[in-house]
Order: sequence, then structure tokens, then C-alpha cells
Amino acid sequence: MVNTPLAHDLLWGMTPAQLPADAPQWAIDSLAAGQPVVVRRALSEDGFVAVGVRGRLREQRLAAFMAIDSIACRVSPEALCQVESARDLPVMQALRQLRPVLDDCGWIWGVSGSVGFELASGFTAMHERSDLDLILRTPQLITRNQARKLVAHFDQAICRVDLQLQTPFGAVALREWAGNASRVLLKNAHEACLVSDPWNPQEQAA
Repeated sequence: MVNTPLAHDLLWGMTPAQLPADAPQWAIDSLAAGQPVVVRRALSEDGFVAVGVRGRLREQRLAAFMAIDSIACRVSPEALCQVESARDLPVMQALRQLRPVLDDCGWIWGVSGSVGFELASGFTAMHERSDLDLILRTPQLITRNQARKLVAHFDQAICRVDLQLQTPFGAVALREWAGNASRVLLKNAHEACLVSDPWNPQEQAA
């Protein structure tokens, strides 16, 4: 039995037959080609997980639900930290540059987005103008000053770097937490809400 998938995990095993009846042809083709789907934050019925299907174009994204018992393989973002690509794109140069900083930050980190998709699956997803999407698993508070230091490193990279802090109660953008706003947007499977402390369960419950 596969452990409960987390947001940004890549899953293999979904077939075109699991797509909605009105699914576009590109989504059918993607699954027929053996592409993985990515876990998204949304509520799902028991036995299913909310996923997204990727197409070749940026606007080709389809929300769907995958039966958990059909998961054949699961790859997490943190499993991709040290994976290399033969394609020497700016986004891969940025990843190599930032690996030491991320390895030394004290938290578990991972690669998501188009970079993670291509590194895990081999299907082309990166291009010259790709952003580098990362996650940082932060079960305890990361201070705003720590967040600002990370952003300063990221701003020296050759491409844009976007990192999501994965708290026990949802995800918050690192750049937002590093900013000056008193409240930041926290996203989870239930909702997106403004909070002053993404690690405070009492505030989240309120």
C-alpha cells in the first residue's frame, strides 16, 4: 500500500479511462503516453487522490481524481534534489548553484514544477524561460529573517526561483513570508486563507 500522497508528488498508473468523460484529447494522450500526474491540494472522496494532468502547453492543465489503488509508482520532490539533466538549461544551472544553499539550510527540500516533472519522468517539460519551482518541508517555524536570506540567494540565480514552504497546515510562498505584510496566504486542501502565523494550529482552526 502506498502511503498517502502529498501535494507535488508525481504518481504513475492513472489511465485515460479514469478521466472525466469530457476530458480533452491532450489529456488522454498524456496518460496514454505513460506520463505521471501531479498531486494537487483539493478534497477527494475516500480511495481517491486529487491530481493534475499536464499537457505539452502551459495552459494544458486538467484537474482530475486518481484511484489510490491504481498508483504504480510515486516520486516525491525531495527524491529529485540530486537528479541531473543532460539539458543545460538556465533552470538546471540555477538548481546546481542553489543545491549547496538548500542542502545547508537544515530543512528537507525538493524540486517540483516543470523541472521536477522532467527530471522524474523524462518527458520534456523544461524550456529556456522555465522558473525553478522548489518546496521546503518546514514542520517548525522558519523565521522571516531566515526566509529573507533564502530569497536573497534565490535572487542571484539565472532564472526566477519560487519556493513553497510546506507547513503542517498548508503551503505558503517563501517570497510572501519574507515580505513585510502582517498576513500571508496559506493554502491547504480545504481553502486558501490569510494568516499571520502559518505554523499556528489555533489560528488555522479559527
